[in-house]
Amino acid sequence: MALLPSALERVIEELGHLPGVGPRTAERYAYFLLKNDSRTAEALANALRQLHAQVKSCPKTFALIDADQEISPLYSDPKRDRQLVAVVEEPLDIVALERTGQFQGTYHVLGGTISPIDGVGPEQLHIPELLQRLRDDNVEEVIIATNASVEGESTALFIQRQIKESHLATKVSRLARGIPVGVDLEYADQITLGHALEGRRFL
Repeated sequence: MALLPSALERVIEELGHLPGVGPRTAERYAYFLLKNDSRTAEALANALRQLHAQVKSCPKTFALIDADQEISPLYSDPKRDRQLVAVVEEPLDIVALERTGQFQGTYHVLGGTISPIDGVGPEQLHIPELLQRLRDDNVEEVIIATNASVEGESTALFIQRQIKESHLATKVSRLARGIPVGVDLEYADQITLGHALEGRRFL
């Protein structure tokens, strides 16, 4: 005997497919949508229906853009420095960097990282397009802003090697790694401390 109505069960099941959403969280989300005004659920459904139709990938940077845009505004904006490129794993990484207000260059989204365990090789990432951009835009510096994971580090090293083997004059840098503000040294792990020492600055 079913404990919940079938329509509610279906919503719980679908919500459970989202990353980071377990069964209990899916149940809470589904019940929230049910007990609130039906307009809440309708607005969400409409937004989801339009998602794939109204969002596409920029052919130059592979950032997410509106369907009626030809290229990312973060690339076409004349105020952005095209000779400085930050290479990120996913489109949402751009949002994190933009929120700092410190970066005025352009971006290039790889679409993931090299991960043999997951069956993702370099040929499945937007690395050839990156190398072409470096030539076309005479890029002076590439900032590799992949995550500080095993896959992120492997991808960064691969890109660095590809740039060198392509005989490009582009300088390659890496985001500094260090100790977050408010964290005591005794609680920092060895890898973080090692990166902090490597990235130390003179005062």
